[in-house]
Amino acid sequence: MRAIWKGAVSFGLVSIAVRLYSATEEKDIRFHQVHREDGGRIKYKRVCSIDGDEVSYDDIAKGYDLGGGEMVILTDDDFADLPLTTSRAIEVLEFVPAEQVDPILYNKAYYLEPEQTAAKPYTLLRDALTNTERVAIVKVALRQREQLATLRVRDNVLVLNTMLWPDEVRAAKFDILDEDVTARPAELAMAGSLIESMAADFDPSSYTDNYREALQEVIDAKVAGREVVQPEETEEAPAAAVDLMAALRASVERARAARGEPAKVTAEQEEAAEPTPIKKTAKKAAAKKAAPAKKTAAAKKTGTAAKKSA
Repeated sequence: MRAIWKGAVSFGLVSIAVRLYSATEEKDIRFHQVHREDGGRIKYKRVCSIDGDEVSYDDIAKGYDLGGGEMVILTDDDFADLPLTTSRAIEVLEFVPAEQVDPILYNKAYYLEPEQTAAKPYTLLRDALTNTERVAIVKVALRQREQLATLRVRDNVLVLNTMLWPDEVRAAKFDILDEDVTARPAELAMAGSLIESMAADFDPSSYTDNYREALQEVIDAKVAGREVVQPEETEEAPAAAVDLMAALRASVERARAARGEPAKVTAEQEEAAEPTPIKKTAKKAAAKKAAPAKKTAAAKKTGTAAKKSA
């Protein structure tokens, strides 16, 4: 790995000289745009939209569009005066519990390697973070931009995770979720059974990028001059609308079968998932008591009428 940044972690009055390395790399297969007929690379020229002339890198500046055709042009001198006080320092601001940092804020990860003379303070900070189960909230300037980040420990190495600023996270506003939609207790219970039947310990190495592997096979076949024959895939017909409870039950059975467990959802299990019915015993008893009272009143009325006729 090649270090992309050198600086120091500012930890109180302690300074820890470190080097920064990209902790991740994308494995996407990349392509060039080429001329279909002869394979020549397609190149693009930097051309001014006003006079049509090609522009060299030295003559290119940064412009901020104000709208309405107005542009503010900024030079290197304008950027040089900006307050990037952390340009060569990772400034620790505070230490917080790791669970308080929302994962949606995480952006990119970097490994921190200590310089030879900084091994002891590096180890001190690493072990202190581990013992206190906290992460350090820091500020750092990378690529001419000040960023919020965290310092945490992974495999005995300090990892810097750059973060988005709070105003860079969009608010999730979906009107459909404001509607009064609720799940029945039986559906919740069956969904819980489905989750339990699919529960496992996370092992990222057990997952593969099937698309990338298939694409690499196509490229290798092209290089070797052979034809790739892909198996024909039969397109499944769209499933008919089914009852949510039935779909959950079938999902549980399929998950159990995949694990080699008894697949059938038993009557006892389904009964346990059903909500407890409302007892109507009291109502029936009240109705029985009310019936004789009505009958007695009717009988009295009939007896009074008989006396009058006599």
